[in-house]
Amino acid sequence: MSDHGLSVALRPFASRQYRLLAVGLVLAMFADGVWTVGVVWQVIEMGGGPGRLSAVTGVAALGMVVSTLAGGVLADRVSQRLIMIALEMVKLLAFAVVGVAAMLGVLNQPCLVAAAFVGGVTMGMYYPAYSALLPSIVEPRQLQAANGIEGFLRPVVFQALGPMVAGGAISIASPAVAIVLAGFASAASSIFYVAMEPVRVRRERSEMPVHHPFVSVLTDIAEGFAYMWRTPWLWATLFFACILVLATMGPIEVLVPFALRERVHGGAGDHSLVLAAFGIGAALSSLVFASIPMPRRYLTVMFSIWGLSSVPLVIMGFADSTWMFVVAGFLMGILFDGPMVLWGTLLQRRVPPALLGRVASLDFFVSVALMPVSMAIAAPMSHAIGLTATFVAAGLLPVPVAASFYLAARLWRDEIDHPLRIQVTDNPKVLT
Repeated sequence: MSDHGLSVALRPFASRQYRLLAVGLVLAMFADGVWTVGVVWQVIEMGGGPGRLSAVTGVAALGMVVSTLAGGVLADRVSQRLIMIALEMVKLLAFAVVGVAAMLGVLNQPCLVAAAFVGGVTMGMYYPAYSALLPSIVEPRQLQAANGIEGFLRPVVFQALGPMVAGGAISIASPAVAIVLAGFASAASSIFYVAMEPVRVRRERSEMPVHHPFVSVLTDIAEGFAYMWRTPWLWATLFFACILVLATMGPIEVLVPFALRERVHGGAGDHSLVLAAFGIGAALSSLVFASIPMPRRYLTVMFSIWGLSSVPLVIMGFADSTWMFVVAGFLMGILFDGPMVLWGTLLQRRVPPALLGRVASLDFFVSVALMPVSMAIAAPMSHAIGLTATFVAAGLLPVPVAASFYLAARLWRDEIDHPLRIQVTDNPKVLT
């Protein structure tokens, strides 16, 4: 990447508000990464097997699914900054209770399950609040760079640094120490959010329904769905994402370890290499997309790359050495996460501010709702048609689906009618 491209990617850091937000984001993702590993080994230390671990991880996923739509409603009504402060404080309380109880030897499975559910709820509510807050503190021309930075940090901090530190803390001390560390990171994250200047909610009170609170929430959610139905680029992308998640997440999360064991007699080390390659590809791709101008044909670019993002699974279907799995993982990381930068910018630039929290929650809901389904059907599919055929089918199915939604929504016309590239004049305050 050129020096100019890197300087473009780092421009949002000129704002104090964004610097505070970015540090808070890093600490929040670090806390989640440490907790994700810490809670697994805490279950194991308590003598739990796959069943108990599935209960903990499953209830966390349930927490994300049930909370994200309500989180979008909240993000359009309440200060997103205050929401994020509250979420980090809730995480601190949940992690502290689990960690201290484990240290004292009084932790039980119901407490751990409850904390996992709370952790899932906070993760489900965080993304809509963050997505709705970002356009309020970052100039339109810098949104793509800011989304690229978030896309770069997530695999580095959440998927790599957090789990690595958690593993070190567990090996030196115990899972309880790692979980307490996650709580400290959440507390530190909230401090940086507190240090930010208050940000006005970009929705007038006159726009908010005045019904009974429960009816009001349902009305807000329905308004978000109604906006999606009448917005072709939005429903086309979300429906395609449903198919992409359904086809790919199960093979990636469930079948890759078995394929490694069956094909190359690989173990956890080989699996970690594949996951690391995915994360590296994702981070590099996000950084590249953060440093380039928004493409004129942004929907075409996004659908073209995402439409091919599952194809490396075909390589895994025929792979007979670890390096082939690693290369396929690296390619998937590049193809999955690069367009996410364009997608986040597209949401923040084209969705009305008063609806952004709810639309962002729909986006996150699509990402998490079908993930458990994909994981549940991956193993039966592989038993029914074989491991290779399952990988090949998962790799090829999204390609024609992407083309179909692109054509059905006439996205090539939409992107011409709604250009997003910002041209800067000699006066940096003037956009054309």
